[in-house]
Amino acid sequence: MNTPVSTDKDLWVSWDEYHRLIERLALQVYESGWKFDQVLCLARGGVRPGDVFSRIFDVPLAILSTSSYREEAGTKQGDLDISKYMTMTKGPLAGRVLLVDDLADSGVTLRKVSEHLTENYKDVTEVKSAVIWVKGTSSIRPDYYLDDLPHNPWIHQPFEEYDGLRPHQLAAWLKKFEK
Repeated sequence: MNTPVSTDKDLWVSWDEYHRLIERLALQVYESGWKFDQVLCLARGGVRPGDVFSRIFDVPLAILSTSSYREEAGTKQGDLDISKYMTMTKGPLAGRVLLVDDLADSGVTLRKVSEHLTENYKDVTEVKSAVIWVKGTSSIRPDYYLDDLPHNPWIHQPFEEYDGLRPHQLAAWLKKFEK
């Protein structure tokens, strides 16, 4: 499938480009010299980058669900909800934590989750954040990011093709990939 041409209004990202962006972001963190003990990714957008970071840096992965894009088919930001529970496989959240998400849109999610960690996880000694994209509307600049998007485009990430796909449509969906 061909990815549409990006404009100031819409940024289109293919699967291959998406993976290279995550790898470039990981390289940026590595080259900074900052060492972290755990990756905390924000579900849903930060799950794929967080998984890659956890594998490359060989550190435990924690997942925290947050949600603010629920209205108008997920295109309008509402109030931020932070999950009561965090999923992790190795001990409590502690030490230096790299907070990973896909983007900083308004900056509210990264700011509020950082505050949540400081207030509720006393064994966390330092939190830094990493995202692929930062929009011009963001109130904060993450510690690590790749692309600054001053025009605030809607970012069409490759996994969004699943947002409208339902189980009863899978057979027809898979046929388009058959040769």
